[in-house]
Amino acid sequence: MYSKEEIFKAVSTVNDPEVGFNLVEMGLIYDAVCNEKMEVKVTMTLSTKACPLHQMIVQWVQEAVLRELAKVELANVEVVWEPVWNISMADDNVKAKLGGM
Repeated sequence: MYSKEEIFKAVSTVNDPEVGFNLVEMGLIYDAVCNEKMEVKVTMTLSTKACPLHQMIVQWVQEAVLRELAKVELANVEVVWEPVWNISMADDNVKAKLGGM
């Protein structure tokens, strides 16, 4: 089984195309688990409910998990809206660059 950290590392290969930071450093990935069947579930949000790339980003996360973690059989992504994402959830380097926007 893969650890939460290993799954987060795989997902960190996916960048938000609008701002250029990866989803993990943006704080958009809330949780990740892998069961004994090598099925991964990623719980995440998007910066806005109106994100035009919603489906594409979900697909990119699934593809990243399957590509980066060779033994994974299935990757599911659940998009949640609680807690609502805000800039304070991002890494400091992201806050510094986006905070002035």
